[in-house]
Amino acid sequence: MRLRGVLTAGFALLFSLATGVTAAQAAPTPAPTPAPSSRQDPNDPPNQVEVPEVSTLAAPNFQLPFPCGQRWSGNSSASSAHRSYEIDFNRGSTAGADLGDTVVAAAAGTVVISAHQGSTNGYGNLVKIDHGGGWTSYYAHLNSRSVSAGARVSQGQKIGTVGNTSKPGNNISPHLHYEVREGSGYPGNIRRAVFNGVTFGYPSAAVTSNNTCGGATNPYTPQEVCGSGYKVIDSAALGSAGTVYLLYNSGNGYNCVTTIKKTSLGKATATTAYLEVAGRSRITDSGNFSYYAGPVRASAAGKCVKWGGKAGSSTYNSPSEHCGS
Repeated sequence: MRLRGVLTAGFALLFSLATGVTAAQAAPTPAPTPAPSSRQDPNDPPNQVEVPEVSTLAAPNFQLPFPCGQRWSGNSSASSAHRSYEIDFNRGSTAGADLGDTVVAAAAGTVVISAHQGSTNGYGNLVKIDHGGGWTSYYAHLNSRSVSAGARVSQGQKIGTVGNTSKPGNNISPHLHYEVREGSGYPGNIRRAVFNGVTFGYPSAAVTSNNTCGGATNPYTPQEVCGSGYKVIDSAALGSAGTVYLLYNSGNGYNCVTTIKKTSLGKATATTAYLEVAGRSRITDSGNFSYYAGPVRASAAGKCVKWGGKAGSSTYNSPSEHCGS
């Protein structure tokens, strides 16, 4: 993000609201937008479609919302319009250099908003993706949108292009405004952005995208599925279809098993994870899952365990092992 010119985008947005500055490059004329109710925060626009709630302990494995290998500079503090951990991204050396650059989904999910926000707020062309478990991501000021509300998108899929659309009368330079939210209650629900497992270096940092560098990637990691405190102590490949992981939490003495898919991501296919503690019945999570089976947890301090799973046509069954952890 440039400190002069482009990094003033957010400030210019608010300044123009007060002064009525005419946009140097006018945004597309939006469709009429109903006035928000007194109970609806304009910065938390209502979804165009609703998706079933998905209960999950895992946050998505978010990646930078740009194609693999691109390096972008982000800044959260140079815009007076920001109220929390929002980030404005640029990479070009001039104010208009990034106009039309590709924007991709930071994680897989369902598009719940794809629309120009009209006079409701300053987002302009907005795409919002629901990732399940209360997690959503926002991509604002887009020059164009490539997806429609209700569409299912994969991580790394193109959803639009960088632009400078906003509320009529706002004069902003092209950039991507990006947010991650969890749950409701703006702006308290805005979360620190994490890319490829690393928290963004607030207030500003340059980040290289790893989004789908190896093709489609599973948006979940075994640690995220099992939860805080668990560490991988063993794993077994299930051909090319996935990997089954055994984790242990030294804080509470529990083991956890999860099978993470590598193929057919986003598509519900037969996947299994199980854990059997010596002297106890086997615990199994088996069904048609889009990304992983599990987590299967059990207290196992000082006990031997058998563990395993299945993805595609491959199965792994461990011997009785890991008797101390």
